Amino acid sequence: MSTTKKATAVALAAGLGLVTLSGCAESGDDGHGSGSKTVTLVSHSSFAASEEVLEEFEKESGYTLKVLEDGDAGVAVNKAILTKGNPQGDVFFGIDNTLLSRGLDNELFTPYEATGADSVRLPKRPLLDKQDRVTLVDTGEICVNYDKKYFADKGVTPPETFDDLVKPAYKNLLVVENPATSSPGLGFLMGTVAQQGGAAWPDYWKKLKDNGVKVVDGWDQAYNEEFSGSAGGKKAGGDRPLVVSYASSPPVEAIYSDPKPAEAPTGVSTGTCFQQAEYAGLLAGAKNPEGGKALLDFLSERTFQADMPLNMFVDPVHKDVKVPADFARYAVEVPSPLTMDPQRIADHRDQWVKQWTSLVVK
Repeated sequence: MSTTKKATAVALAAGLGLVTLSGCAESGDDGHGSGSKTVTLVSHSSFAASEEVLEEFEKESGYTLKVLEDGDAGVAVNKAILTKGNPQGDVFFGIDNTLLSRGLDNELFTPYEATGADSVRLPKRPLLDKQDRVTLVDTGEICVNYDKKYFADKGVTPPETFDDLVKPAYKNLLVVENPATSSPGLGFLMGTVAQQGGAAWPDYWKKLKDNGVKVVDGWDQAYNEEFSGSAGGKKAGGDRPLVVSYASSPPVEAIYSDPKPAEAPTGVSTGTCFQQAEYAGLLAGAKNPEGGKALLDFLSERTFQADMPLNMFVDPVHKDVKVPADFARYAVEVPSPLTMDPQRIADHRDQWVKQWTSLVVK
């Protein structure tokens, strides 16, 4: 992973493939079998961590770490289900609250309570799981982001709420991710259901479609190619000043600018935010379950938790870890993000996605 502006890899780098870190441990075999000294983390392409932190895991645990980044979270979860019982790795990181029930229903994970699980400031397990099959790692909010310069130049007030997005002033300005393949896309769909209601959300999406919403497969394409407010989007000639991303995306654009601006060049429409929580779990059939357990312990402990804000730009869940000053300086506070009962998501998610697909992309 590139060390230059590494955080723009937030969820910013796509498909970097298999990353091997050469730590202090000897790799005694090819990564298979109970005696393996290699542990493999399967994740979405947003996974990022400081090299020195991952090397610390290798030094302390005695395992060599491999990271397999497998596309957007929705794609990665689907691949994990297809390889169930013979997984690509030992631990899966990045299954969120919108997709969790799919993973649990497909028995992707083996129960294990990470050593740091009792140190989180939130409930240590989701309502859907009473067996410690997953470990809470981070939280954040999925929200519409806007290009401040575009709206200032046009003399138009940026949208603030879901209802604003269907107004004529924002026609042909918004790009979203497909909820069938993308976790932020799915989170945005859940936000519209939570805000509009179970009966009214399809009509809302018809209005969005009539207002020129553009749909792409994943976050990286939406944010780094289509969105005019991101560094990547500017390079790619992106012409959409509204994008579904995260409340923590503005710090990425500001912190890794040189010089740092007084304020971030992108803003957040805080009335469009949906709460996200990400989990990690020991994959059923893992070739190296002991290495996987050691990795889960590490993901929930202070060293890794303190490293996340300026690498993956998410909020740590460890009660003794605070976000760095730069992150806090540019971050956008979301006072009341929308939420949804996990069981409701589990009961209706697939039906909603199928209905959305028939309305918006067919």
